[in-house]
Amino acid sequence: MSTITQIKTLNYPFLPASLEIYTTNKGHTIIFAKKEGGLINISTWVKTGSIHENDKNNGVSHFLEHLMFKGTSKHKAGEFDKILESNGAIINAATWKDYTFYYVTIPKGSQNENVDLAIKLHADMMVDPVIPENEIGPKFDPSNPQINEKRERYVVIEEIGMRNDQPWTKTYNAANENMYDNHPYKRDVIGTKEIIAQISRDEIMNYYKSWYVPENMTTIVVGDFDKEKVLKMILEEFKFKETKTVPDLQLPLVTKLNAPVLIENKGHIDTGFMIMGFHGAKAADNKGTILLEIISMILGEGISSRLFQNLIEKNQKSIFNSVDSGQYQFKDGNVFMINANFNPKFKNEAIEKIKENIKEIQENFVSEQELLKAKKKLKVKFAESAETVSEIAESIGYYMTVCNSLDNCANYLKDLENITLEDVKEAANYYLDLNSYVLSILLPENFS
Repeated sequence: MSTITQIKTLNYPFLPASLEIYTTNKGHTIIFAKKEGGLINISTWVKTGSIHENDKNNGVSHFLEHLMFKGTSKHKAGEFDKILESNGAIINAATWKDYTFYYVTIPKGSQNENVDLAIKLHADMMVDPVIPENEIGPKFDPSNPQINEKRERYVVIEEIGMRNDQPWTKTYNAANENMYDNHPYKRDVIGTKEIIAQISRDEIMNYYKSWYVPENMTTIVVGDFDKEKVLKMILEEFKFKETKTVPDLQLPLVTKLNAPVLIENKGHIDTGFMIMGFHGAKAADNKGTILLEIISMILGEGISSRLFQNLIEKNQKSIFNSVDSGQYQFKDGNVFMINANFNPKFKNEAIEKIKENIKEIQENFVSEQELLKAKKKLKVKFAESAETVSEIAESIGYYMTVCNSLDNCANYLKDLENITLEDVKEAANYYLDLNSYVLSILLPENFS
């Protein structure tokens, strides 16, 4: 059984008590957050996603996420879901570039019996996945598939096919691939049909054994529960088979582009899709991340944003159907994106209109009123992330996994308040550099 070697506490905004953070002798991190009510959330975040894949196993993180639910030595495939869902649980998982996480949200039960049940089943799944061959499904040639039964290999391949038919996904993937020279962020998280059709169980298990180790995992419990009892149970139930250290991979740096990159593709669509992408600060850079959140609020989030008002509400021409902005936060460097659905006849004008709005923020400054409004919206958004046990767990998991610390979360409101107009102007000029961006456009096939 693991033992506790370190205990820390941290004041977490909007919660009634400090977080309790435990580290075991094997490196496993355990975090308790108090949230009164009848629900409890138990999740485990693993510091691995497509960032640790290569050209031969791209998609293995997401494929493994599916296969983790296919049984353990104690529970056959489907049993985990059936037991928990019969007790009112919501069970799911997600894979992204920097992480994979698994969670259970469940009513505690009259005697907290569901807490014990959820911890036991969740821990069992995390430390002892069987990943049986019959659940993976046999290998096959994706160009000439002979599918007799739909196992998980085919489920994921169908998911890949559906995503490839989505215009926003096609536009994003083209932008994302061209944002990087050789950093693994350039690959699609879901992988390719060719790799998923051929990857072996041994390759999947080797990936699991390399990255699903104690020092790479954070287990979070949010709710109102007996902390001493739950801690003892987690220490007992997380019987790690692998306690080795994670591989020391030296990933290439994410660097700004030397010049604009334009990619145009065609698809079975009637309108045009456009994504303009810029490199931002690393996720752990709290000030840089917040600055781009503020710029996004002002530029492209909501009907009062500049892009919506200037390009849709007040524009005499019907060029844009929709236009907005947002930021993806990544460990090795965030990405700021402007997204537009537009009339393809006005492609060049649409591009110039977006650039004009970027230049206005860079050159004409942002008003005090706009800055205060953006800060207010971000404060509300931040507060909303502490409303439910699931949202609290996801916020804690994100900061621990992507930022390697909860300090950014603890300091968020203070750092947000300290942002000045001059900071915003400098960030807009530095990050939204019109000499360094990717522009991905998807047009109708018959458009010339």
